[in-house]
Amino acid sequence: MKGAKYLFLILIFPLLLACGGSDDGPSDPEPTPAPSATTLVFPENNSECTEGTLLSDSESEVIFRWNIAQNTDSYTVNLRNLNTDDGRQINANTNELAIRLNRGTAYSWSVVSKANGTSETAESAIWRFYNAGPGIENYSPFPADDPSPKSGATVNSGSLTLGWAGSDLDNDIVSYEVYLDVTNPPGTLVGTVTQTSFETTITADTVYYWSVITIDSENNRSNSQIFQFRSN
Repeated sequence: MKGAKYLFLILIFPLLLACGGSDDGPSDPEPTPAPSATTLVFPENNSECTEGTLLSDSESEVIFRWNIAQNTDSYTVNLRNLNTDDGRQINANTNELAIRLNRGTAYSWSVVSKANGTSETAESAIWRFYNAGPGIENYSPFPADDPSPKSGATVNSGSLTLGWAGSDLDNDIVSYEVYLDVTNPPGTLVGTVTQTSFETTITADTVYYWSVITIDSENNRSNSQIFQFRSN
């Protein structure tokens, strides 16, 4: 009997090892890949948009198009009226979208790529265009953008160069008025220049607000957004 007992243990032990399984738990699911930024197609950057469906003397409908982005399930079009600084966000499941616009109005737009299963997003470049209007012979300049220093930045006190980008469909910008102040909105005109930069001096430990008015040869004027920075 003693031998039979040992024989039973020898036979059953490998089965116990085989049935014991692994201590490892279930493997973690693969993370959802982040979406990629798309590239914009139409309306083209720094252009006059003459395509679209005329709805009235004041409105038209334009089809916005962009390239399909990798790892992307949906898109959000960020549209801003540069004349009023009003913004809209419109969702889309494909890479084109018909949007109703004011005629004779400047807009900026970009597209945010989104994917199911992740909160990560990716934004395209920002493009600007004019939606064509009736009887316009000279367009106002686009508002100055791409500020330096970037809005929200912290800079050293003392000498500082403010910079920006300016553009106009008619290519007839003649000057820029630069406003700089410690109050918002900035009300102090600190200089008028023909180039896209301005030299100034700032004091330490201060929050500054600044903006630029772009003026063309027909005295059309456009106001930039208000930019802000802090000095050390």
